[in-house]
Amino acid sequence: MTSDQKIVLVVEDEEETADMLAEMLKVSGYTVVSSTHSQNAIEIIKGQPLSAIILDIMLPGTSGLEVLRFVRQTPQFTELPVVVVSAKAMPADIKAGIEAGATAYLTKPVSYNELKKAVEKAI
Repeated sequence: MTSDQKIVLVVEDEEETADMLAEMLKVSGYTVVSSTHSQNAIEIIKGQPLSAIILDIMLPGTSGLEVLRFVRQTPQFTELPVVVVSAKAMPADIKAGIEAGATAYLTKPVSYNELKKAVEKAI
């Protein structure tokens, strides 16, 4: 890995959506690591230097909000950008995500330009 290479973790349990998000990021020049489960995502966060996280809220087991809270409550990760990409689009859902510490909150379906802009701004 070169020092200017940006690694983004995509945490998404739906394989097609995860693949689509990963492809969008790869086209934008990012290296992508993926996880379909929150516990696995936390292990990746602990073990690999990341530039940003793309995080779904509705995950099997622990919710994405709990992953987000873990990131925000762990001193070495508090500044790590987390862009939520979720089907949960009600104002209360978005507010909960922002209050939990999301850098940005995008609702599905998300366009390439929306995702690229949010990640660039976050990083």
